[in-house]
Amino acid sequence: MRITAVALGVAGLSFSLAVGIGPASDASAPRAKLPQRPQRADTLSLEVAQGVVATACTRCHNDRRMRGNMSLDSFEVGHAEDQPAVAERMIRKLRAGMMPPPGVRRPSEDSLTALAAVLEARLDESAAANPHPGRRTFQRLNRAEYTRSIHQLLDLAIDAGDYLPLDTKSANFDNIADVQLLSPTLMGAYLRAAGEISRLAVGDPEVTASEATYRVSRWVSQVEHVEGTPYGTRGGLGVDHNFPADGEYSFRVSFHHETTGALYGNGKGTLHTAEAPEQIEISVDGERVALLDIDRWMHVSDPDGVNLRTGPVFVSAGPRRVAAAFVRRFEGPLQDLMSPHDWSIASTSITDAYGFTTLPHLRDLAITGPSSNAGVSETPSRARIFSCRPSTADEAEPCARRIVSELGMRAYRRPLTSDHVDALMKLYGVGAQDGGFEAGVRLALEGILASPNFVFRFEEPTGAVGSDAYAIDGFDLASRLSFFLWGTGPDDELMTVAGDGDLGDASVIERQVRRMLADPKSEALATRFAAQWFRLQDLEKMHPDVRMYPNFDQQLKEAMQRETELFFYSLVEEDRSLLDLFTADYTYVNERLARHYGMLDVTGTHFRRVATPSAQRRGVLGHASVLTLTSHPSRTSPVLRGKWVMEVLLGSPPPPPPPDVPDLEATAEAVDGRLLSVRQRMEAHRANPACVSCHRVIDPIGLALEHFDGTGARRIKDSGSEIDAAGELYDGTPIESAADLRAALLRRPTPLVRTFTENLMAYALGRRLEYYDMPTVRAIARDAAIDGYRMSTFILGVVNSPAFRLKSADVVVDEVDAGQKARGSQPASRP
Repeated sequence: MRITAVALGVAGLSFSLAVGIGPASDASAPRAKLPQRPQRADTLSLEVAQGVVATACTRCHNDRRMRGNMSLDSFEVGHAEDQPAVAERMIRKLRAGMMPPPGVRRPSEDSLTALAAVLEARLDESAAANPHPGRRTFQRLNRAEYTRSIHQLLDLAIDAGDYLPLDTKSANFDNIADVQLLSPTLMGAYLRAAGEISRLAVGDPEVTASEATYRVSRWVSQVEHVEGTPYGTRGGLGVDHNFPADGEYSFRVSFHHETTGALYGNGKGTLHTAEAPEQIEISVDGERVALLDIDRWMHVSDPDGVNLRTGPVFVSAGPRRVAAAFVRRFEGPLQDLMSPHDWSIASTSITDAYGFTTLPHLRDLAITGPSSNAGVSETPSRARIFSCRPSTADEAEPCARRIVSELGMRAYRRPLTSDHVDALMKLYGVGAQDGGFEAGVRLALEGILASPNFVFRFEEPTGAVGSDAYAIDGFDLASRLSFFLWGTGPDDELMTVAGDGDLGDASVIERQVRRMLADPKSEALATRFAAQWFRLQDLEKMHPDVRMYPNFDQQLKEAMQRETELFFYSLVEEDRSLLDLFTADYTYVNERLARHYGMLDVTGTHFRRVATPSAQRRGVLGHASVLTLTSHPSRTSPVLRGKWVMEVLLGSPPPPPPPDVPDLEATAEAVDGRLLSVRQRMEAHRANPACVSCHRVIDPIGLALEHFDGTGARRIKDSGSEIDAAGELYDGTPIESAADLRAALLRRPTPLVRTFTENLMAYALGRRLEYYDMPTVRAIARDAAIDGYRMSTFILGVVNSPAFRLKSADVVVDEVDAGQKARGSQPASRP
């Protein structure tokens, strides 16, 4: 290993550090920015700091009590680097102000902050002298990455969920390498996907008929126009369907029905009559191909159930927008004598009830075919694949080699070796022998999509095997960068820069990062990173009690999630401060969400930027998405809301509840005929001594958000009682509203900033962060503070970190004769 002296200037001090990164001749090896050593915290001497630990910490964290499964009896502040994992746990709690816990005598705030600074200085100094970039096993493409990669490679929209099983999550994210386990079932799924996708992309004139079904959830309201369907319609759905060949296809639609089996929307409150029945329109790319009359008396016991079918319809191959929607028969509000429900199918047992307007609702759309093939028309995927066309038999193989080389380089995310090309050309030869040029290209494409080089992200070492760490090469760095910022593989420009060996230049990689952030594909940071960090996927499982919230439907749920995604993306796109995540006085709404928030003058399904209606709504803590996913179906949950803030924003999850502690539902809902509010029931629940220690920390956070109901709407009463949101935060700060909670959290921005940085790094690296990563996290947070916590500073800090650019060498132990020896391992060559 070549040793290079790197001078690091920190707070007016400088020191030299020996670090070895790769051979000097490798121009593509990036120069990683090491975490700088902070100025030594000398406001507390080591003796005084040790005294704080002895008096404030070891009363609970000792060999006898072992609170938090941790003992500090033998912990020495002056040698904190000898127990780094323990020291990092202490720093996290001290910076958040959670230790010592409420009800325990606390040293002065300055003493606790200084103790944290002393521990950080010891650990950061040790890390600077002994850098550890960490390592991960190879990654495989998860569902989202597979979908985006196929679209980038073939200009083909697919749903990877049709082929691949659910992804395992760890540390909040679905791209963590060490939980991406392999199995014969999973490998079979990738192989099946390769075969089907290659046929869809190239087209298959010999394809046999099959049926694809698209379902409409019962939670979807179908009174208004649905985006993607023709104007002048209501309800239904619109889907992008890939037709494998030119030919005749048939369409089937089925409808929701009552519990008795009769068509939902057939009673006296409906709009259709025998003379003017409800109609449903089938369209392809906006052009009507069928108009079906709905029999209001259809029943599940009929020979074809509650289904309608079209005759054969000719459709050309390729992606087409297919819609099935009802012809709109009315304008304006529904004439319900009761309050109209936004969720138009909240109950299937009120169809004949007086005062409710009910309409037929689509349940699913099925597309079957082709029943007769007429070849394959030109499609976007074919245009992307066939970059050349042979005019003679002699031109076929050179043309195929060119196609295979181009597709392979984009799929493998690096130039192909001659062995790779030869192996793929063998597949081409087998396919071409039986089916001609296009069949050969299709089989070669299937081989590309089934190759480990596409499905997995291997990273080859560039330094000497046996070194402690090595720099990943330019192409692997380009892949890390593109999957981090875009959720897919690198584009042509990034591949060119990687091939030229320029990604090792700090100015070049910064220019590439800023270019990629300006690209619309960087919205993946919102839809992939932020959505998982905030746990927005849990919204899909949320179904509030229809009797409590009859206006909660699928459209509102989707609007909630989209609001949070657009809000976070605005921070990235405009390079705003991270703290705007909590304080921003704007948000994004469409008409449906604006109505839920009580906002006026917002119409239409498109989202637009608006001012928040009140200070309580500012930032992510006022988003209905977060407030809904942290509630129960029939009530709010201060515990879930407090736990979400502690885990997601502060990075300090509470301990699990002790065994045999009853749930809140076990407490009485009413006393002497008077309904109890959630707060009153919690106070009774908290009387259990086993519960009080944790709930004193969790509950005040969640109670501060009690002015929002279980779907995030504003309220002033709970079960008839005035909302009482007053409480005291774990550090003694009084709070009584969402605005107070936000201000209290921002008094200590350090845990908020570091938790965001941790999650950003974990997502970027594809591995869980360990104690040895925390000095890097602190260094990135310090640099971001100097730049006003701008989002680009965090992103560049992660990209320039040793953990992102370097990788610890793997060590494999082999038995040799009677003894053993350790050697650095290197991946075997792959076809």
